[in-house]
Amino acid sequence: MPFNFAQIFQDDLITSMVRKTAYGLATTCVLGAAAYAGYCVAAPEKHQLRHYRHPELNDQIEKVLDSLKITDDQLEQIMHLLEEEMNAGLSPLTHHQAIVKMFPTYVRNIPNGTEIGQVLALDLGGTNFRVLLIDLRGNSRIELTSKIFLIPQSVMIGDGKRLFRHLAECLHEFMQKERILNTGVCYPIGFTFSFPCQQEGLASARLTAWTKGFDCSGVVNEDVVKLLQDAIDEKRINAKCVALINDTVGTLMACAYKDPSTAIGLILGTGTNACYIENLDKVGTWKGDYNEPKQVIINMEWGAFGDNGRLNLIRTKYDEEVDLSSMNPGKQIFEKMISGMYMGEIVRLIILDLLQQELLFLGHRDTYGDYKTPLYNRGGFYTKFVSTVEIDEGIQFSNTRRVLEDIGIRNPTYDDCAIVRHICRQVSKRAAKLAAAGLAVLINRIGKSNITVGVDGSLYRYHPRFKHNMERCMETLINKSIQFKLTLSDDGSGKGAAMVACLADDSLCKKSVVHNETTRD
Repeated sequence: MPFNFAQIFQDDLITSMVRKTAYGLATTCVLGAAAYAGYCVAAPEKHQLRHYRHPELNDQIEKVLDSLKITDDQLEQIMHLLEEEMNAGLSPLTHHQAIVKMFPTYVRNIPNGTEIGQVLALDLGGTNFRVLLIDLRGNSRIELTSKIFLIPQSVMIGDGKRLFRHLAECLHEFMQKERILNTGVCYPIGFTFSFPCQQEGLASARLTAWTKGFDCSGVVNEDVVKLLQDAIDEKRINAKCVALINDTVGTLMACAYKDPSTAIGLILGTGTNACYIENLDKVGTWKGDYNEPKQVIINMEWGAFGDNGRLNLIRTKYDEEVDLSSMNPGKQIFEKMISGMYMGEIVRLIILDLLQQELLFLGHRDTYGDYKTPLYNRGGFYTKFVSTVEIDEGIQFSNTRRVLEDIGIRNPTYDDCAIVRHICRQVSKRAAKLAAAGLAVLINRIGKSNITVGVDGSLYRYHPRFKHNMERCMETLINKSIQFKLTLSDDGSGKGAAMVACLADDSLCKKSVVHNETTRD
């Protein structure tokens, strides 16, 4: 009996303790819930913003990004405006004040893959100078050998004649190594010269200004083809420069050798530009003959589209800030909305805007006050980061986390990564739509049933969705009777220049063919 009483007492004591503990826990839960509800009432917006696994569903974030979205009606309006600017550039009455210059390149013949011969190509566009020997073997087959030479800093800023003598010396060394020097065969040269020029003929162009760190005296306003040929002749090299082109034309020509339906060349890299084949009867500025073929490749210089304010209907405050902080405010407006030089900066400005509105990097704001980090510095978010971020799929965000850490964001959350990826996608999608609208104008204008577009440039090559986004948009803008195809160009500045050279002087190519057959016997 004493044992039973003790047991009952002990059970009552335990029950009492459990009851008190339960009451305490319940009270704590009620108080916690009340406090949490009070916080939500006091700061409802901040509370809600902490939970957006799908940033496109968040109204405040989408309000910021809505300015980047372009409707189908706006795209059609942009197409109409671009065609108006193109016609102004092609007219002799309005060309001088036209924004989109539409320069005739004097390249009229397009390769079809049957060309045969050995041709030299020179490519000068920076601190490296490339010399190529291209063997065209017909049936769209090409064999190529090349060598890259460094342009010393002293040559880049020295006397102009010294620069072209250096180029001739590099050519001499290359031809000697390839055993084609002093063979009695005069090799045609296609020269890709990636500096601003006023072209006066296929083998005549005057430099208007040096860029890319070059500042050689005695070259501006001079014919660069003549300066090169004088240096070649001085070295008694058996070669003649028969054509000068830019990289856009080279892109078209390189693709046309494998696909004769190629009619457009497009560059989507650090900058952007396009060229296309136009009928001579539409080129009022044409000063050459009207013999067959009655066509010429037009170098559009379309990056300047909008310099007169006609794209203000779609420009955002981020575009305006990018433009104002650039080296050429008010210039190349279309290019600044598309190309690789500016895309990363647009993303960076949007990130800063969301950060300031407390829509991004919540809970870490105090740790991001180091204004020396790339996030707070112009150019700190590289365009290659946009491609890297957009490669990410699923929930790991390994690429995005690495990019954010590179720009100074430590321990980003899932939501942070999701929002940054969403920003990148919206910026690149807008760029793809604008490029697509430009191409749609050209394809509809050409009007052939099958048209191939040769494309080159780092943005197009490496961005995971750019081509897809362009094609989806183009399908809605191009006449249904036209079939189009986007093809990645292969070395337009080298192979494309060789194509132009081969077609420029058929007799030189025939000599090369004879020499090529002789050397193989």
